[in-house]
Amino acid sequence: MNSADSAAVVVGVDGSGQSLRAVRLAAAEAARRHRPLRVVHGFIWPLLHVPDSPAPDAPPGGGLRHQAEELVAAAVAEAEATVPGLSISGEIIDGEAAAVLIGESPSAALIVLGDRGMGGFTALIIGSVAVQVAAYADCPVLVTRGEQRPDEPVVVGMDGSAASRLAAEFAAETALTRDVPLHAVHAYRHPGSRGPGDMQPLVYDADGLRAEQEQVLAGWLAGLVESHPGLRLTGVATRGRARTVLTEASRSAQLVVVGGHGRGEVTGLLLGSVSQAVLHHAHCPVAIVRAPR
Repeated sequence: MNSADSAAVVVGVDGSGQSLRAVRLAAAEAARRHRPLRVVHGFIWPLLHVPDSPAPDAPPGGGLRHQAEELVAAAVAEAEATVPGLSISGEIIDGEAAAVLIGESPSAALIVLGDRGMGGFTALIIGSVAVQVAAYADCPVLVTRGEQRPDEPVVVGMDGSAASRLAAEFAAETALTRDVPLHAVHAYRHPGSRGPGDMQPLVYDADGLRAEQEQVLAGWLAGLVESHPGLRLTGVATRGRARTVLTEASRSAQLVVVGGHGRGEVTGLLLGSVSQAVLHHAHCPVAIVRAPR
């Protein structure tokens, strides 16, 4: 994440109700993190060679670009109403929405967007823009979806990978800024291998395995409280598929944080299968944290 003091929280808008919901979430997040808010709209029409100015005989205030200016102004007004006094700017950038937001990511503290905008297909659980930005952005991406539960904890998925360690750092910072506990979840399925060619036992002590995995989780989380004074941290190891365990945990969370890649992911995928599943099925907002490229 860009740690420069000037790095803004960036929110993508398209005039839809979902993007206005993202604006409210982004404004609150910017205020908590003491960051400015930057409202961005990707204006695709010039790329399609569609005239964006009003016709010569059209009434004043017409044209696609004027409509874009109005929706950005409405989003800025929504943010100002959500957090009065917040430093807010708005800009129209020529380009496709996902490409514009990805272009913003190297200098952003966080990107916030809705799970589906005006161009979303109704059959899709989550829009292509959210998936693309989560997969390629060089900063954490927060996708608003599901229910808002401000009194519930932040949940982070842990598997020992570098991506999950980055996710834990982001989740700890977020939990502190929201003044709620952080709950770390580790999903496991079988006894771990002790070396190359090791056979997994057909019979094993389930209680002993759970205790062992909880110790593993504690090792992954060691030092997180020390590096984040005041953090209220709990952790649990649960037998099951990571995507299922985290989706279930999202029912009683205000935010689920996952790394963009975990263990066992196909290296050709920029967004891992677990993070993809959580992004599509979580019952609360989701943050995806990837290592910068």
